[in-house]
Amino acid sequence: MDFTPKHSDAVLVSMYIKGNEDCLSELISRHQEKIFGYIYSKTFDKELSDDLFQDTFIKIIHTLKRGKYNEEGKFLPWALRIAHNLTMDYYRDKKRKKTKYASENYDVFDFLAAEDLNAEDKIELEQTLNKITNLIDFLPADQQEVLRMRIFMDSSFKEIAEHTNVSINTALGRMRYALINLRKILEEKEVVKNN
Repeated sequence: MDFTPKHSDAVLVSMYIKGNEDCLSELISRHQEKIFGYIYSKTFDKELSDDLFQDTFIKIIHTLKRGKYNEEGKFLPWALRIAHNLTMDYYRDKKRKKTKYASENYDVFDFLAAEDLNAEDKIELEQTLNKITNLIDFLPADQQEVLRMRIFMDSSFKEIAEHTNVSINTALGRMRYALINLRKILEEKEVVKNN
């Protein structure tokens, strides 16, 4: 059976699993903009985003081929979760390779590279990182940009200042306010959760 643009994602996935390769192309073209856009919003780097986008679809293909897909009717959220996890994995690996606490490059998030944690602590740490990543969206745009460049792109404050056309002091100030605001948001969310 040939697919049509009217077919749902679930039907396309099912047809792809049964051997219709064209269905994957349709799924990619249908969701490329959203998935790539999501990755780019985390990296601000086109080449890296291209690589992570390709990795996302390689993982999607492997998962579908192994018959491990069970998110019926929810292909896009599932694909976005894969993209998110691969993006976070990339930054975690990059952070692990960094020299810990190197003077100018030290920031509040370096503790996430701790390798002497037990499995339970690592899971809790990962959940905390995911929470923080989601909460960044609540910050003002200028603070989001500084925080993302610093945490995810490992940019120096000099690079951030040049990229955002501000002084180093302004970049530092934005980072400081971003961390203060992030802490407040975290506390508010915890208070709401605990009530």
